[in-house]
Amino acid sequence: MQAFKVHFREAMRTDVSLLNVIMRHILRRNGKQMRPLFVFLSARLHTSVPSEQALGRRSQVAASLIELLHTATLVHDDVVDESDMRRGFFSIQALWRKKVAVLVGDYLLSRGLLMAVEDDTFDLLKLTSQAVREISEGELLQIEKARRLDITEEVYFEIIRRKTASLIAACCACGAASVGASKDEVQRMWRFGELVGLAFQIQDDLLDLGEGDRTGKPTGVDIKERKMTLPLIHTLQQASVIERRRLIRLVKYRSDDPKAVEQVMRSILDGPGMPYARQKMREILAEAMELLDRFEASPVREALRELVNYSIDRKR
Repeated sequence: MQAFKVHFREAMRTDVSLLNVIMRHILRRNGKQMRPLFVFLSARLHTSVPSEQALGRRSQVAASLIELLHTATLVHDDVVDESDMRRGFFSIQALWRKKVAVLVGDYLLSRGLLMAVEDDTFDLLKLTSQAVREISEGELLQIEKARRLDITEEVYFEIIRRKTASLIAACCACGAASVGASKDEVQRMWRFGELVGLAFQIQDDLLDLGEGDRTGKPTGVDIKERKMTLPLIHTLQQASVIERRRLIRLVKYRSDDPKAVEQVMRSILDGPGMPYARQKMREILAEAMELLDRFEASPVREALRELVNYSIDRKR
């Protein structure tokens, strides 16, 4: 990770002074950097290089490529959502306007693509490009379905598989590919990361409704933004026709009314949606761990297991 921080900083360097200022702002607000950790642990899982020796340049390129892509999507997300804050810092679009933010996101994406080309890591570029496509398709599918609020559980999982899980899938697949893993092994790690990403998103759904002790109170942000989460979808599926119509009307036409949002949240919290979502998350995690258990027991395997548990057990 120390080597990654140096590599990532170098990847973001530019001779345009405004861009350098913004890049420093991004580096200061970097979060837990779990995605590079998924890359490196997945790489370690597929190599015999001793733990005291550093992984090769391809693994560093894979981690930086993923992190550049992830950062670009966050910058663009803030523009789309008109968000002024990101991880407790002012967003780029709040400080430098939307046009600058869009161009910065484009720059980060292009830097990642160029890095892969310059290092002849076309296999890693193919995997990350697949994730970029999936993320874009997932966002557009969500927008299409949100207009009518007709998201079924099947559609919900398709949206989060593309929108959230594909990036963690790319982390794990790129990590394995960076050390020469076989095509089947890379595909298995893609599936492992995909399952982790699905569980991660369901946990986000639960956190927004007050799961854990993030705030002590439900926030209901997803309802205010008219997002169809798994607890809400299952609540609607199990509700009577009259109750279902009432809840859909509240979400569709009164999502900016705190009392209406509270009514929807109360129906979810008092209904079957929360335990159902928790059970689904446990089933998905069990499938991910089953894939992980096919590897020989080692400190690396246990570290990857702990990273998965940490990402799911978070409180915010």
